[in-house]
Amino acid sequence: MNLMLKANPNPNPKDDSKKSRTVDLGNGSSVIYVPRFLAYDVAWEFFNYLDNHIPWTRPTLRVFGRSCTQPRDTCYVASAGLPDLIYSGYQPHAHSWDNFPPLKDILDAVSMRSSHLTCVFLVPSLVRSNVFACLLKVHKMLPGSTFNSLLLNRYKGGNDYVGWHSDDEKLYGSTPEIASVSFGCERDFILKKKSGKSSQERRSDDKPPLKRSRKSSQDDQHSFMLKHGSLLVMRGNTQRDWLHSVPKRAKAETTRINLTFRLVLQE
Repeated sequence: MNLMLKANPNPNPKDDSKKSRTVDLGNGSSVIYVPRFLAYDVAWEFFNYLDNHIPWTRPTLRVFGRSCTQPRDTCYVASAGLPDLIYSGYQPHAHSWDNFPPLKDILDAVSMRSSHLTCVFLVPSLVRSNVFACLLKVHKMLPGSTFNSLLLNRYKGGNDYVGWHSDDEKLYGSTPEIASVSFGCERDFILKKKSGKSSQERRSDDKPPLKRSRKSSQDDQHSFMLKHGSLLVMRGNTQRDWLHSVPKRAKAETTRINLTFRLVLQE
């Protein structure tokens, strides 16, 4: 499969909704959002590949002492020799990167592996300068980023969701960086600051997050509409101090696919 990653020129540079932004959450936590990380048409090529070629599964989890079906499809890809991922009593099979070459392309783009750019970004010379301008912009925001595992999720409609949780498993270390690339249906991504009690919360996929009032303090909750082809990165102490969710949405009638790249620490 020959997919071309290329810059998507902004026809209206004054449109702030298409600009990258960094949100300082305080205490060493931050979020970076890049609405146009991948070009629109190329992102759809990736979506079609992922939707049809990934071995999706909808596993049974163990939450609060009882079994429930995870409310979204999933798949896990990781480099060989890494510690196993286990969450809510479920240990996904770790597929090899070699089985899914397009995923390696996105990994290279997110990780900014300059040695691979000539073979990953196969674009005409006329637009190559725009591509590298985009790459340099991302590189400045994510200096030294590297990832070796990928958790894929597929939300097949508005009833599929992920409840409030933190990706604070020990195998990611104390300050994990998590890069999330979204395809397809736009969905809300919500962050809320942990309280004294919620700091001990774990993943609760059987309980969808309640819709909070719009009057909530901007300091303890942030919302992003994750667009098709966008990149969102959680950095620093975000997993320690914040919870995040993708809540149910009745108007979300089509499929969304999300790739979350992580660095698993070697034992």
